[in-house]
Amino acid sequence: MSSTKPREQKRSPRRTVRDRTSRVSELTIVEFARWLWRQLTSMRTALLLLLLLALAAVPGSLIPQSGIDSLKVTNWKAAHQTLTPIYDKLGLFDVYGTPWFAAIYILLMVSLVGCIVPRLFVYWRGFRAQPPTTPYRLSRMPDSTSYLTEESPEEVLAGARRVLRRKRYRLRRDDTAGVEDTDGPDSVSAEKGYLREAGNLVFHLSILIVLVGFAMGSLFGYKGGVIVYVGDQYGFSNQITQYDDLDPGSLFSTDDLDKFSFSIDSFDVDWVTSGEKAGLSRGFQSHLSYTTGEGAAKKYDLRVNHPLTIDGTQLFLIGFGYAPVITVRDGEGNVVTTGPQVFLPEDSSMLSFGVVKNQYAKPEGLGIQALFYPYEWTGTNGDPINLQGDIGDGSHAMLSMTVWKGNLNLTGSEQSIYQLDTSKATKVTAKGGKAFNLKLGQTVKLPNGLGSISFDGIKKFNKIQISKQPGRHIALAGVSLALLGLIGSLFIRPRRVWVRARRTKDGTLVEVAVLDRSGGGDPTAVLDSLTAALRGTSTQEPS
Repeated sequence: MSSTKPREQKRSPRRTVRDRTSRVSELTIVEFARWLWRQLTSMRTALLLLLLLALAAVPGSLIPQSGIDSLKVTNWKAAHQTLTPIYDKLGLFDVYGTPWFAAIYILLMVSLVGCIVPRLFVYWRGFRAQPPTTPYRLSRMPDSTSYLTEESPEEVLAGARRVLRRKRYRLRRDDTAGVEDTDGPDSVSAEKGYLREAGNLVFHLSILIVLVGFAMGSLFGYKGGVIVYVGDQYGFSNQITQYDDLDPGSLFSTDDLDKFSFSIDSFDVDWVTSGEKAGLSRGFQSHLSYTTGEGAAKKYDLRVNHPLTIDGTQLFLIGFGYAPVITVRDGEGNVVTTGPQVFLPEDSSMLSFGVVKNQYAKPEGLGIQALFYPYEWTGTNGDPINLQGDIGDGSHAMLSMTVWKGNLNLTGSEQSIYQLDTSKATKVTAKGGKAFNLKLGQTVKLPNGLGSISFDGIKKFNKIQISKQPGRHIALAGVSLALLGLIGSLFIRPRRVWVRARRTKDGTLVEVAVLDRSGGGDPTAVLDSLTAALRGTSTQEPS
């Protein structure tokens, strides 16, 4: 009687965190670089970077951006002095120009390239490959059927090839047998929908194209804003010095500026003159005259969302307002300010705010903070009245001013022209401590021989955005490709079909199977349609 010892099973020791860490530390620089590249070029990383890019762009839509509206940035900083230093350090006032946003952008592009290029080679090999051979047991397929017919197997297979070609299936070819379109003596294998993967690749490639288009616009393009007075004969000439604010790309050059000029001949506003929405505008448009080079002047009606395109540069009408014509004389009778002063609309009722600074007025500096009322207000709710035509025609316009004297702290200051530093100034009021109110054509004398202020007229202005984005056509092509690829990936159904025919004692047994590779189709309907096309008039069922 022989004794047997229990068989000892060798168990591999469980790897600890220290073991894995030591294993990683054993990687060479080349191996670590390969591992890092595989992580970066995985689809999961690309999706995470795309999500991160979308999250990084959120502050750009919520916080005013210096490249879009520097005035809003200045006002925001004045209203949020605690958060401003933090936001400045994070670059949240110029999100799209920060190094961290550019890093996400570049990493996403590299990740997409690393994802797409290898898949292109895999898809090309799969595209050229033949459909797979017919499985031995078609009856085990999820969607299969069989029937008996009196036709010979050769006739059945020939008919199957004709039907599948008509339905645009790709047939397997057996070159070694010298017989075209067959993968065996008793079966036919076919495939359809291999362009679905092409749709996926086109969709991912389109994302890369869109990113390249936006990158070209950010690098070589520019965006600027300018305020142009209506009826000003000089208008605007496309030169750097004429922009009120300009956000150029990193590789932008002044040579990229197209040569053109324009002026605003007239400006129309369609006002609501009655009801709860009285004082609001239904729409507005500017009538421009523009020239390019030495050509004759041309006309264009500039409206919201209907930009004027001049040699690749686009002009957008983004707003309008009023510039009261104000004349300020100091205590010695010297004119220290005269002409239109741009006031910015506070809300849709066109109530506007502006500032006038006169640091060198004598005997003391004068600063004015004013509200421009384009029409008369009445009642406790501030309902507008007497709305006839343009509410800025001056018939009911009024300036309500707060005047300051003394040091306005302008030396070395970077404050906006729409801000007035009153920390070292003294407030000047009318009788009873009220503000100074002026109707069109009126003049008010300031107390204590400080001078006078006159409200002489009203000029309209338009806020025009001028931009040139060299890659916008590339981005548009990328979006179009994305839609095309998305349609292909959603509506193209990859399917495989097999038909086998062999002789039996009862006739020819035909087996048909369909495999839907997308998981979202209806293979049963395809199977029934294909079987009906193959059977023709035969009705005999298998036993």
